[in-house]
Amino acid sequence: MSCGGIDMRLDGWVALFLWANGLTGFASSNLVLIKGGRFEMGCRHCNLEDALPLHQVELSSFWMDQTPVTNAQFGAFVRRSKYLTMAQTKPNPADYPSVQPEYLVAGSAVFSPPGSAVSLNHALAWWRYVEGASWRHPEGPATNIGGRLDHPAVHIAFPDAQAYCEETGMRLPTEAEFEYAARGGLDGKKYAWGDELKPRGKWAANIWQGEFPRKNLAEDGYSGTSPVRAFPSNGYGLYDMGGNVWQWTSDWYRPDTYRLDATAGIVRNPRGPSTSHDPFDPGSLKRVQRGGSFLCSDHYCTRYLVGSRGKGGIDSAGSNTGFRCVKDFKSDSGSKSGRH
Repeated sequence: MSCGGIDMRLDGWVALFLWANGLTGFASSNLVLIKGGRFEMGCRHCNLEDALPLHQVELSSFWMDQTPVTNAQFGAFVRRSKYLTMAQTKPNPADYPSVQPEYLVAGSAVFSPPGSAVSLNHALAWWRYVEGASWRHPEGPATNIGGRLDHPAVHIAFPDAQAYCEETGMRLPTEAEFEYAARGGLDGKKYAWGDELKPRGKWAANIWQGEFPRKNLAEDGYSGTSPVRAFPSNGYGLYDMGGNVWQWTSDWYRPDTYRLDATAGIVRNPRGPSTSHDPFDPGSLKRVQRGGSFLCSDHYCTRYLVGSRGKGGIDSAGSNTGFRCVKDFKSDSGSKSGRH
């Protein structure tokens, strides 16, 4: 079994020993074993209605990628499979009947800071659809990933992430698995690293500093993506669980998911709702995204809050959208389900 070109020979006896003794941070190649348990899911005092109410979730053990999938790993997958991402493929006119055919070109959304202050209610003021933008060319055809092989692969749509995980014998994490792992054993904390946004005066994740979206002060050292191990890991040895790129989960997005889950008492191994619904964009099928990104700030998109929820159309991606994979610890680890 391989993950982006990395051979993952898992020593089962060592893994079992560590699991039995409560050691959840064992990494084999790029995988970390996350011991199952119960936690309180949701975002207290975050002013995010879709991340409430807080509710109890119980999960089985699973393996998780230590980092988001990097350009080097995704490139190895592409070489093996000859896969083309959605950003590299011309959209089907039948899927976009209201768009003139001449505008249906292969490309993706690239962050483009405006030259002056803009309303934060109009995201198109800082996003630009760029023909030829893809994981290979993050800012457009004139750019490449040279010097960024250890950065997360971006411009990854949901089917792209799913294809990579399936080819490597894994799957995308559920929303509950992502939050549980992101907390790193810290119950009730605001961030994946604790309650201070800037512990000991140092930035703990690649997020936005300055006036969003016009001026990024890059106090953390990066104005775009960063190497996946540029910032400290959390308590489970996982990197970039609260910054750098948004990351796909397998759950459909609905704003009422937590309200329905809370009525079930303790929810075991939830897989999310069976349908998608975003009242602000009812015509789009969306999956939950987690983890914040280099574009999240305290004034806009505070998705680095460990219990917060993001969302994205399954056919959309951008220069801050990536992913990581997980694998069941046991063959029957996902057999018990909650309400869904």
